[in-house]
Amino acid sequence: MIETFTALFFAHVLADFVLQTGYMVRRKRSPAVLALHTAIVLITAQAATGQIAAPELLLLAGVHLLTDAVKTYGNFNSFSAFMADQAAHLLALVAIAAYAPGLWSTGAWAATPAALPLMALAAGVIVATRAGGFAVGLLMAGYSADDLPEGLPHGGQLIGLLERGLVFLLVLVDQPAGIGFLIAAKSILRFDTASKDQKASEYVIIGTLASFGWALITAYGCAWLLSALPALAFAPFNP
Repeated sequence: MIETFTALFFAHVLADFVLQTGYMVRRKRSPAVLALHTAIVLITAQAATGQIAAPELLLLAGVHLLTDAVKTYGNFNSFSAFMADQAAHLLALVAIAAYAPGLWSTGAWAATPAALPLMALAAGVIVATRAGGFAVGLLMAGYSADDLPEGLPHGGQLIGLLERGLVFLLVLVDQPAGIGFLIAAKSILRFDTASKDQKASEYVIIGTLASFGWALITAYGCAWLLSALPALAFAPFNP
């Protein structure tokens, strides 16, 4: 079951956070755009599992379509709606993996076990960085940033992406103590701005804790998933 879940999770992450463009998100109320996204969900699931005609994947795509339709046409755009939407997708993946655990073992990539930890790692990186950016952005949207000090265009987004990526890496290489240095470095760099403006200080603290927390949860979740999969072995280097 865990193998099938890993492949389906990787496909979901690709479909929702890589292949779903900003244009698609903004125009998702269009039935054509929603159908296109659903087709991408199906194709990525087929590609990741190595299955073409599995009816379970059609069912998964249909459930994804229904979940997205409820979120889109219900105008649910908050952080809690984002989390509920992703939780519903995750439950659907677990249900399909439990119902049809052999999707991976009977698929085209079953003879390539190294693909699974690579999928888990790729999914973890995407969730920690890109998905984390959407989640933190939605959370911080509830706090006005209009009168905060202006920085580089999209500078805050890039900083968040880099810090989540570093946190994810430090956990996976078993060096979580390094996260403390990241927090200290960011605190020092932001000290001048934050010390002069309480609102800016609280905004930075909330955003930082949310960003680091998201990355930590993702990293430890990915580490658990990797522990349940075949170890990723590299060929020895022979100069």
